Amino acid sequence: MAECAYRTTDSPFGPLLLAATTEGLVRVAFEHEDLDEVLASLAASISPRVLRTGRRTDEVARQLDEYFAGRRRVFDLPVDLRLVRGFRRAVISHLGAIAYGSTASYAAVARAAGSPTAVRAVGSACAHNPVPVVVPCHRVVRSDGSIGQYLGGVEMKAALLALESAA
Repeated sequence: MAECAYRTTDSPFGPLLLAATTEGLVRVAFEHEDLDEVLASLAASISPRVLRTGRRTDEVARQLDEYFAGRRRVFDLPVDLRLVRGFRRAVISHLGAIAYGSTASYAAVARAAGSPTAVRAVGSACAHNPVPVVVPCHRVVRSDGSIGQYLGGVEMKAALLALESAA
């Protein structure tokens, strides 16, 4: 039976829950999310075997530490996008193309994902990104240059963008 391994790790923004399958990182959850609900969702959608262990997530934690310290610009991790389908998956799959220190508008991402009028759907896809930070939805901003919303909070999004622009 498949299993999902998880652990928590510290970040400058509070603890992060990291979960991985044999395919790769499947979920990053922020402290303000209901972590019991996140784990229950993983059990329902992936496997009832959700185990607390560093196995499969130690490398994720190490690379996140390097990123937050300003020593990593690109994550070299397998990512399992099984929690994302349809247009949201097209959007999430495109986000890795937005370079470190750069941003793209919701409209530009909609065009790149093949649906130029789906600007609000891009926002929804970013809000439901199961692997934020690693898949950089924080790099998607409004067309007027304002940063917009973020699952981790507007302050975290601003801090991530500032971290990347300072490098």
